[in-house]
Amino acid sequence: VQLVESGGGLVQPGGSLRLSCAASGSIFSINTMGWYRQAPGKQRELVAVITSGAKPNYADFVKGRFTISRDNVKNTVYLQMNSLKPEDTAVYYCNARLRAILEAYENEYWGQGTQVTVSS
Repeated sequence: VQLVESGGGLVQPGGSLRLSCAASGSIFSINTMGWYRQAPGKQRELVAVITSGAKPNYADFVKGRFTISRDNVKNTVYLQMNSLKPEDTAVYYCNARLRAILEAYENEYWGQGTQVTVSS
């Protein structure tokens, strides 16, 4: 099982980016999918998470600016980021709690991370 992110990059303040993360491999079922971020010198923090039933939950600092969504057929989660601020600069990591085929329990998986830089 692997999670592969895409969509990071450099954007000016006030701009937008869309991150994608596709889960692949021997997957039986996926529970929650989400995004975390880690800025230099800071701990990794939750950005947004979405359940298999498409119920989202956001960190306060992104409410009204970011939107999380998922495509259960493609096993993909998206993060639409609008009104980006310099303080949103971080490495963004995809996260999924899923059950792989031949495994009895869910485990947590992480992507490799994608850099988002907000700067003029």
